[in-house]
Amino acid sequence: MTTTTPIYPSTKPVTRERSERSDKAVTRSTTMKFAVEAIGTMFLVFTIGTAVRSDNPLAPLAIGAILMAMVYAGGHISGAHYNPAVTLAVLVRRRIEIRDAVGYWIAQFCGGLAASALVTTIVPKQTSPMTLSGHAVIAAFVAELLVTFALCYVVLNVATSEDHPDNSFYGLAIGFTVAAGAVVVGGISGGAFNPAVAVSGVAMGMFSGSMLWMFVVAQAIAGAAAGLAFRTLNPADK
Repeated sequence: MTTTTPIYPSTKPVTRERSERSDKAVTRSTTMKFAVEAIGTMFLVFTIGTAVRSDNPLAPLAIGAILMAMVYAGGHISGAHYNPAVTLAVLVRRRIEIRDAVGYWIAQFCGGLAASALVTTIVPKQTSPMTLSGHAVIAAFVAELLVTFALCYVVLNVATSEDHPDNSFYGLAIGFTVAAGAVVVGGISGGAFNPAVAVSGVAMGMFSGSMLWMFVVAQAIAGAAAGLAFRTLNPADK
């Protein structure tokens, strides 16, 4: 992939006013990315919480569908991560700077926690939080590790690869990966695949606090591993 640089100089002098406008544009652009991440994560967590609390049998389909829609809605602005593990994978893949990644993480957790407050207000049903012990913790750890890796790996390949420029299927691939994971291992681990979902799930009473470490560690390892796998398998794609 090549880039071209204009060979002609600007005919307008660089004034203090122009420089300030340019700085404001950059700041506004970064702020918009963070806002999109917060909004997308909020709707993802809101859908998860309301679907689960209302015992909707189509919860996996609804979750995959809203993620797909939000990915298409915000992909052109922020990349539509909506997941700290995905952001970590993109960071390892070297498509985001650490400063922006931290901003993404803050926005994602804030969006998720805002959604958890909305869910508990709209669907105040009291549920017993999921609690695991013994071998079930190991099984849940492996399930979260595998599906989160699959999700991050799919995101990197369909949304950041130079072999798929301007494709139109990335949202479908990402949404269906989450839907499939929820169906396959939802009963084993709770099907978070996302640290923001895990933290918000604890806040909503879906998961016990003792499960939080399992979610975060498994998902962080999966995100980093997916980034390294992409770089290993696509050495020419910088």
